[in-house]
Amino acid sequence: MNLEDEHSAPEADNTSSTESVPSRKPASFFQERPPQVMEVAPQLLRHWTRRDLLLFGAGAIAAVAGGGSLLPQTTLKRLGIIHENKNWPKKEWLLNRSLRIDDDIAEALYSRNRLVPTYTKSQITPLKNNYNGATPDPGYISGWKLTLDGLASGLSIPLDIRNLLTRFSVHEQITRLVCVEGWSAIAWWAGLRFDDLLRAYPPMSQAKWARVESSVNLDASGNPDPYFMSLDLATARHPQTLLATHFNGQALTVEHGAPLRLLVPVKLGLKNVKAITKLTYVAQEPRDYWAERGYSHYDGI
Repeated sequence: MNLEDEHSAPEADNTSSTESVPSRKPASFFQERPPQVMEVAPQLLRHWTRRDLLLFGAGAIAAVAGGGSLLPQTTLKRLGIIHENKNWPKKEWLLNRSLRIDDDIAEALYSRNRLVPTYTKSQITPLKNNYNGATPDPGYISGWKLTLDGLASGLSIPLDIRNLLTRFSVHEQITRLVCVEGWSAIAWWAGLRFDDLLRAYPPMSQAKWARVESSVNLDASGNPDPYFMSLDLATARHPQTLLATHFNGQALTVEHGAPLRLLVPVKLGLKNVKAITKLTYVAQEPRDYWAERGYSHYDGI
């Protein structure tokens, strides 16, 4: 006999009453529930890599640094988070500390084997002229030269665009340029690999950095405002780091850094110097235009 038959059968005294089945009440939202068991394959637990741990640690430290701005100054000093420094307001110090942490993590995770995504020509998007300041007059191009300093030979070598295009192989790539302002664009670039230039003109043995300069850069009023940026040589040797000569199949225009610009897809756009006029190889990290104005040094993506 099934349960339905059992509850609908009349009793022996032929009364018409029947047993009612109590209805099941829906569980309350606040009612305590037994813990659920989640099964995870053992191999998934072993997939935490050094990269995962560093990213987790970076997030935790950044959260502490950011949340620390809400604490009283005396508490932060007692915890050893900040020290007396008349030149740095509390929030600026914490922001710069967070940027330094971001730099350290990005640098620790850097690998020449990590390539940024590449795209097809159908995915190209418009790239605006985003010069720092005013776009220079094209008159400088006829006398343009790239000067190399800090070489193992001890020489200072000037190269013109013809030297570069005839001596080095041209490589093409379609990559995304990411701006610190929050926008990005996919563009088709061509030029020589920075690594090929380093092999042809080796830097001095102790060099770890390149100072990348543009003497033709102007401020917003059109006055000379030389642009300079620090680039670690490990990033310079990355296979996707180009000294670009062409944009979307055409020679660079002044708006995009003619006749030679730096293209570093693993860095934010402010590292991608337009109209390069000088490369200097040095042992210690050189000055950096935007880092001196409160931005990050490493600027990796």
